[in-house]
Amino acid sequence: MPAVRPETTLTADRGGQSARILESAAHLLQEQGPAAISTRAVATAAGVQTPALYRLFGDKDGLLDALASYVFESYLAEKRALEPSADAIADIRRGWDIHVEFGLRNPAFYALMYGNLRPGRRPAAAQENGQILRHLLERARQQGRLRVPVETAARHIEASTTGAVLLLLSQPEGERDPALLAGLCDTVIASIVSDPGPAGDETTIAGRALALLAALGDGRGGDPVVGAGFSPAEAALLREWIGTLAR
Repeated sequence: MPAVRPETTLTADRGGQSARILESAAHLLQEQGPAAISTRAVATAAGVQTPALYRLFGDKDGLLDALASYVFESYLAEKRALEPSADAIADIRRGWDIHVEFGLRNPAFYALMYGNLRPGRRPAAAQENGQILRHLLERARQQGRLRVPVETAARHIEASTTGAVLLLLSQPEGERDPALLAGLCDTVIASIVSDPGPAGDETTIAGRALALLAALGDGRGGDPVVGAGFSPAEAALLREWIGTLAR
C-alpha cells in the first residue's frame, strides 16, 4: 500500500478517528476490493461506532470522497512535485506515465477513484489531478504547441488514460500489456499537438489555424482578442473565420 496521508480538510485532527477510519478503509479496499467498503464494515475495522463515521464524513459518499483523496495522496504528491521542463509536451507525457503506472500498481485504489461513477460528483483528488493536467496544457498552449483548446485536449487525455487503464485492469493480471498504452499516448498527443506539415502542404493552413484557435482560447476569463482592441462581436467573428480555415 502506498504511503498516504489523510486529507487535511477533515474536521477531526490528523492523528484521531478520521485518520484511523481512512486507514482501515484503505486496508479493506486493498485486501477485499470495493465491495468490502460499507459504513458498518469500515467502522468495525476502525474500532469506532457507526455514528462517529457519519459525524466525520456525512454519509458513505463523503467517506468514499475522503478515501479517494487519502489513497491518492502519494500519487498527487508525485504530480505536484513535477519540475516543469522547457518542453511542455514532454511534461504532459511524464504526467501520463505517472497516471498509468499508479493505476496498474494500485488497481483497487484506481477503481475507487475512476470506476465508482456518480454523475455530477468527482472526488476532490480527481478534481486536483484534472487541474494539474490543465496547468500543463496551458503551458503548452502558451508555447504555441496545441492545435485544440486546452479543455478539449484535457478531455481527450483524461478519457484515453482513464478508459485504457480501466480496460487493462478488467483483464487478468497476467494478460495486461502496458506497452499498448504507450502507443495510445503517442496517438493522443499527436491529435492535440500542432505539427505543421511541409511548406506548400494544404494541411499546414488548417493546422496553423487550429493552433491559432488554441492560442486565442475560448474568450472566457479574459479575451486576448478583445484585449487587442476588437469588440466582443468582432472577436467572435474572427474565431468563426479561423474555425472555417481550420476545417
